[in-house]
Amino acid sequence: MISQTEEPRTLQPLLTTQEAADVLRISLRTLWTLTQEGEIPSVRVGRSVRYDQTDLADWIASRKTA
Repeated sequence: MISQTEEPRTLQPLLTTQEAADVLRISLRTLWTLTQEGEIPSVRVGRSVRYDQTDLADWIASRKTA
């Protein structure tokens, strides 16, 4: 339940493994390795793995160099 002071969040669709790899411009194997190592946050939906677009943007931002 959302309180009166909180703004409702708009959910963006979760990305499939292929879509996330395309966004990051990396191979599926590299994405899977990063996911298995816990480097990239992921969401398990049953047997599927999905990626939150905001999590990917945050992950990219955390790896930027000056």
